Amino acid sequence: MDNIYTVIRIDEPDFGCEGLPDGAVYKDIVRIKDSSGNEKQLEIADAYLYENDINEGDSVIISDGSIVKV
Repeated sequence: MDNIYTVIRIDEPDFGCEGLPDGAVYKDIVRIKDSSGNEKQLEIADAYLYENDINEGDSVIISDGSIVKV
């Protein structure tokens, strides 16, 4: 069975006055924690998080280098 994690924090990068570079995908830093307290940090596309309604406090699993809401 896959480990279930809790999303504990989502940080959106600040590109300042320059904005997002052309052609770049806006990615957030997502911190997740398993039931033993072990934490991981992943870079996930901001649009993916919105499309899949993934927010702080949600339960997720890691699948193919990304996260999936359970």
